[in-house]
Amino acid sequence: MKRMFILLAIVLFAAGSLFAEEAVLIDFGLLAADILPDQDNQPTQNRRTVMDYSNIAGGSFTTEQKAVMKTSLAIVNWDVVLASSSRFVQNQMLTYTREAPSKQWGKVMGLRVHFPTEPHNSWAFVKPPFEIPAFEPQANIDEDGNIEPVEDNDGITGSSRFEEHYGVIKNVGTIKSVAVNAYGLNFPHGLSTIIIDNQGSQKSMFMGYLNYDGWGELRWDNPAYVQSVRNRELRLYPLYPTSTPFIKFGGFLVQRDAAKEGGDFVVYFKDVKVIYDKAVLDTDRDIDDENLWNIIKDRETARKIWEMERFGQNQVLRYLEQQKQAPEGAFTPTSVNEEQ
Repeated sequence: MKRMFILLAIVLFAAGSLFAEEAVLIDFGLLAADILPDQDNQPTQNRRTVMDYSNIAGGSFTTEQKAVMKTSLAIVNWDVVLASSSRFVQNQMLTYTREAPSKQWGKVMGLRVHFPTEPHNSWAFVKPPFEIPAFEPQANIDEDGNIEPVEDNDGITGSSRFEEHYGVIKNVGTIKSVAVNAYGLNFPHGLSTIIIDNQGSQKSMFMGYLNYDGWGELRWDNPAYVQSVRNRELRLYPLYPTSTPFIKFGGFLVQRDAAKEGGDFVVYFKDVKVIYDKAVLDTDRDIDDENLWNIIKDRETARKIWEMERFGQNQVLRYLEQQKQAPEGAFTPTSVNEEQ
């Protein structure tokens, strides 16, 4: 019996190595703003990734205020956090993301960072406006950003809204390689990709340096990846209701060396790709365990509520700060009567 289990484990690992997957973790060309125009009739949010946090705000807000409590992964919404030693007002004002038109790709993410000119190390962390939820159900979203979840006959949505190029990949075992399609402008700064796993741990992969001109692929290969199945540690894992592991995009880290040029820095990003082993093989099972017990669905629903509460609180605080901000850019001219 023991020998049979060992042979089964070898077969499963061999099949996993043969069916390794390549997937796009996030495609910035899909994150262009296309709904909710501002006063200049320019779209402000991305339809596929829009999130409504008005339910977290509480009852002290008016209906009109709650109607605008929406955000998304639209490129202009991404945050850029500078190192504490570089976080001066001028540097912060000149550091942001923007949609960039590309002849080759259409829309891509453009990043401008204003590093200090003084000779000391610094970094800039580019991250989404909220932690990308792993269990957000598919939904129909109208032009006003109203969200209506879509469910199938069993009440299970299948793939979540942020899968398939929007920041989440599920059923991920060991990561073999990560690649970033970036447009360099001969800056000698280093680039790392941040990935968050299903345990909430952040992992930083150093991709390389941006000291080249034009589009190029920066790649990280896992030095701990064991190619030969013979050399892997063989184990048997329970199939159900063990939660399927996933990864999600956490952001980019740009590092500037003290000996290198400071000041303004510009780079563009198209996408992030991952090659990985499947955690669980897709098999045709005799009994639909999840349809009978709903254990994974209940866990994912609880995790989604937790993610939404944490995300919503931060967004409400940002909304309140924005409402307190002075909109005037200049003083009102003093009239002649007022002077007299």
